[in-house]
Amino acid sequence: MSWACKKCTFLNSPSQGSTCQICLSSSSSSPPPSSSSSSPVVPKWSCKACTFLNPYKYTNCEVCGTRSSVSSLSSYEDLNDTQCEGDVDSSVGSVFMPLRSCKRKIRDPIQIDDDCSQLGASRAVRLSNKTIDLTEDTNSGEDISSLKILSYNVWFREDLEVHKRMKAIGDLIQLHSPEFICFQEVTPNIYDIFRQSSWWKTYDCSVSKEVADRRAYFSMVLSKLPVRSFSIKPFRNSVMGRELSVAEVEVLKGKSLVIATSHLESPCPAPPKWDQMYSKERVEQAKEAINSLKKNPNVIFGGDMNWDDKLDGQFPLEDEWVDAWAQLRPAENGWTYDTKSNQMLSGNRTLQKWLDRFLCHLHDFKISGIEMIGMDPIQGLSYSKEKKVRKETKNLVLPVLPSDHYGLLLTITNQ
Repeated sequence: MSWACKKCTFLNSPSQGSTCQICLSSSSSSPPPSSSSSSPVVPKWSCKACTFLNPYKYTNCEVCGTRSSVSSLSSYEDLNDTQCEGDVDSSVGSVFMPLRSCKRKIRDPIQIDDDCSQLGASRAVRLSNKTIDLTEDTNSGEDISSLKILSYNVWFREDLEVHKRMKAIGDLIQLHSPEFICFQEVTPNIYDIFRQSSWWKTYDCSVSKEVADRRAYFSMVLSKLPVRSFSIKPFRNSVMGRELSVAEVEVLKGKSLVIATSHLESPCPAPPKWDQMYSKERVEQAKEAINSLKKNPNVIFGGDMNWDDKLDGQFPLEDEWVDAWAQLRPAENGWTYDTKSNQMLSGNRTLQKWLDRFLCHLHDFKISGIEMIGMDPIQGLSYSKEKKVRKETKNLVLPVLPSDHYGLLLTITNQ
């Protein structure tokens, strides 16, 4: 029988033996099975409305139907505030999420519900496993001189002004009016906030509400232009349920553009060794994504790559691929996660990472601009946070930004 680790809740296979595959804790530290049953102890989350203990596999309370918060599902803790002894790697920060076992087999086909009304009732939709195909000819026939693509990790932390943060992201969308959006760390609650926003109706989305309600968090692509197909490709080696989301769009007659996004495997340092950085898995996922996308003449692959050049090496780009930030702004650091400039994070140690990127393979277009957005605090909004400094607890009043990441806005133009 599988057994659940008491420390990280990961469900280990019987062949794993007595040591947890993820946090290396001994199975002896897990509660022993009841004498009346041979079933393993199943980790549970407490409903914030009625306190009923629900199994982790349920995202809604069995008793009252209240949706669980992301913090309940993931046992999320802000690792910036982790008080640990010794020399800890500087990559420890709240950008990382404790592991949970993937809720589906990676090789299983992804079933998409019949109700995809958010794609627009004016176009006929045919569903197949893994792909939504638009059967109507969607040639726009328009001479589009430039296109904007936004990538944003919206931060699934729902206990920190989530409605006002998502509104701030919506304000940025209305300000810059991107044709395409790549989102990461979207939760069902965040998805619902977006769906009720005024800007939402102008986009087609790669994820239906029914699919969103069944996921703890996910990535998705939105498009203002008619979409030929949406597809989802789970990564073969992911234990976090990470996948590649793809939209194929015809922006000019005879010229298609593929927009893809992903949230590559997250570093997850945890006791006892603090060395679970998942670099090998992340590199393999990057190669798998590039290999899957390279057959297309025009590709924009944007998202939270969780990439660390020191740990992972150079991003495995093939010929004719470029990193837009490195190409256009080589003298600038590109830190989209920065505990020094993003004062909302207020970490115990400085953590500055170039996590979010746009990787481009273009024949009919060229990259012409890239910038970070969402770097300013939301006016009139702050929150209190306790922080221990040398055994003294201080109450800090900190600003609130749209996310713990900054967004990236890419502009491409016709050749």
